[in-house]
Amino acid sequence: MILPTALALSAQLLLTVADSVPNLNVEQVCEGIAQQGGVTFRDPAIAKEKQNCLDSEKAIREELVKQWSSFSSSDKVSCVNESKMGGESSYTELLTCLEMARDVRAMRNEAQGATQGKGDAGKPAR
Repeated sequence: MILPTALALSAQLLLTVADSVPNLNVEQVCEGIAQQGGVTFRDPAIAKEKQNCLDSEKAIREELVKQWSSFSSSDKVSCVNESKMGGESSYTELLTCLEMARDVRAMRNEAQGATQGKGDAGKPAR
């Protein structure tokens, strides 16, 4: 009785992940990026670099909102989980993961179609 309930709950969680663009905390990753470019931790450029990163992440999230429905549910689940792993989240990483998964699938489908087409070329028509 517990197993069906757990399965139903996990299926609901998967649908929730796939329904909308997640809200990621990009503060930590942007802070790290800004500090890598600064001379010291008191470097005034760090605040500007961090803000540039946050603005970029915001723009990428807006792009994700526009494209979200075009990505497969399974790719959304895996990429969201991957982007949250390790504590530092990034919309840039999430979008890259989704685009790569989509493009690899398209290449595989294209290659599979080409392979099937070649296999039929040598066979006599019936």
